[in-house]
Formats: sequence, C-alpha cells, structure tokens
Amino acid sequence: MNKRVLSLDAFRGFAIAAMLLVNNPGDWGHVYAPLLHAKWHGWTFTDWVFPFFVFISGMAMTISFARRAQGGADKAALLLGTWRRAVVIIGIGLLLNLIPGFDFSSVRIPGVLQRLGLCTLAAAPIVIWCGVRGVALWAVLLMAVYSLAQLCLPVPDAEGVIHTGLLEPGKDAASWLDRLLMDGHLWKQARTWDPEGLLSTLPAVSTQLLGVLAGYVLASRKQPAEKTMTWVMAGLASLWLGQVLDAWLMPINKSLWTPSFVFAMAGWALLVFAAFHWLLDAMPQPLARARWEKALHPLVVFGMNALFLFVLSGFVAKMLYVIRLADGRTLGGTLYAPLRGSGLAPVNASLLHAIAFVLVMYGVAWLMYRKHWFIKV
Repeated sequence: MNKRVLSLDAFRGFAIAAMLLVNNPGDWGHVYAPLLHAKWHGWTFTDWVFPFFVFISGMAMTISFARRAQGGADKAALLLGTWRRAVVIIGIGLLLNLIPGFDFSSVRIPGVLQRLGLCTLAAAPIVIWCGVRGVALWAVLLMAVYSLAQLCLPVPDAEGVIHTGLLEPGKDAASWLDRLLMDGHLWKQARTWDPEGLLSTLPAVSTQLLGVLAGYVLASRKQPAEKTMTWVMAGLASLWLGQVLDAWLMPINKSLWTPSFVFAMAGWALLVFAAFHWLLDAMPQPLARARWEKALHPLVVFGMNALFLFVLSGFVAKMLYVIRLADGRTLGGTLYAPLRGSGLAPVNASLLHAIAFVLVMYGVAWLMYRKHWFIKV
C-alpha cells in the first residue's frame, strides 16, 4: 500500500462531483427527482453521496493506518493523529455552519463534516485494536444498539405525546435525543429533528467500519481481479441484506440512517468502487486501462482535494446568496438569471446551473492538481 490507489481517488472524486451537482441547483423548486433526497423512506441517487463519503473514509483509514504503521507509528500515535484530524474536521463543519452570521445562539451543531469527524473518532480505536472480526462485530453491535433504542424506547415528540418505535419525522428516539441535548441548534428546515443527529451517528459509524472491511480486501495480497469479484459479491449480498432489513426491521431511510440504509448504501458503494477498481487498477489489458485512466482522470483530479472542495463549495454556495448587488439582488440570483430567462424548461435551466457549478469547482481542482497543491487535514 505504498502507492496511491487510482480507483479510490476516482471513487472519492465521483462522490464529491455528485455532491456538488445535487447541492447546487439553480432553483430548488425545479429539480429532477433523482437529484433530491428521498422525502423520508426510500432512496434516490442523491442518497448515495453522504454514505459513500463515510464508506470511503473507512477504506482510506485502512490504507492510512497500514502506511503509517509501516513507517514506525505505534498504536497510540495512530489514534492521537487520527483523533486530531477528526476534531479539526468537526471544527471546520461548525465554522461553516456559523458563516455568515456567527450567531452562536442558534447555530446548527450537527452537520456533514461533524458526522464524518465523529465517525472517525469512534471508528479509529476499533480499527486500531480490533482485527477483522472485531471490526465486523462492532459494526453489527452499533446497529443493534441503535435499533433497540429506536424500536423499544418510549419517547415524547415535540408536542409531548409518547411514542414507541414510531419512525416519523420528529417522533423517533433519535429526534427526542437531539431535542434533549441540542434544542434550538438543529436543522432549521425541521427544527424538531436533524438528519445528522447523535443517535443515528451510531449506524453511520457502522458504514465507516464496513468501508474498513472493504479496505482490508484492498490491502490484501489477493490478485486484482479476485479483489474486484470479492467486492461485487459482497456488494450484492449487502444490497440483499438491506432489502431484507427494509422489510423486516426498519425501512431504508437516509435521515434516520437505518441499518437497512447502511447495508443498501454499502452494497452500492462496493459495486461502484469495484467498477472503478476494475477499470483503473485491475483490467489486464494495459491499453484499455490507460484509456480508462484518461477518461476518468477528471474524477481523480476531484478526488485528490475532496475535503477542501467540499468546504470551498459550501462557502461559495452560501456567499452567492449573501452577497447583494447595488440593485438588491443576490449575486447567485443575478448569475442564474440568464439561464432562467433562456427559454429552457425550468428544470433544465436549474440542472445547467448545477453543472456549471461543478465545472467551476473542477477548474479549481484542476489548477490545484497542476500546481501539486494537495490540502490535507
């Protein structure tokens, strides 16, 4: 594991490019259905994005620990270094939530980066001190604890009505815990619950641990084609298990991060990564592999600075609708006006805006790649 894994960079780049696309339409009222999250139960293409990031974090953790251990780092150094990185990521997420008003009295405490950091904090000691079986056991145990809390714990909703096992917005155990600990600091679109809350971080850690298990396969001495087939078979099995849990335990739900969601998204992550690995690292025909490397190079460029691009895009997206011109219009609205008035169907104009945003961010990523500016935490 002493060289970069091209397929992992491309997979990470795919995730960041997809995130940029779905997060930046020109008009949230006109968006193709697959580019929106499922309203509650179920999933869309957009629901791939966040669990893919968490899964990739697990795979990268496996590779990073292996490299650092080969370099002489002991377990304590691995843990402290990883925890430092996780805390910095959480801090960046909180800072993004504070921008632009820096209103500490109502700032949203949870968030995407906060969950990524918390998952890393929890997963690191498990990966460092447990073997493959231990990691798998912890993944199952965390989902079991979460399921017991969600299905068996009587909790009040925002109006004080007690429910047990009711998986409706703001009425489940996770929402109650978030209101208890962070009331007034939750997702403003809901206020009574948060899609990145505390209790649902437990199965999100399981997603990262499943990524760690996939990383063990990547770091193994198996032949590239054998690795690819392992991920394909594991991915199909994970998809099947997600459907079983959807029917018999809890529905697939991104906001609740249910166990069925964990396995369904891990299944898709495994299949998508297996495709990238076959095309970029395992294909036995050198000429064909070189052609795929060229075709997928933009994703590799995205993947080399994924965390920085996530933060930059979030900051830019906010500033576009904070900065106002002399006539009172926002900068974002002004930039979108030509597309809105172009005669295109509103949904297509909105999509074209999102694509343009992705291309602008790619320009930044390409420049950083050419300059060898790789920003890491």
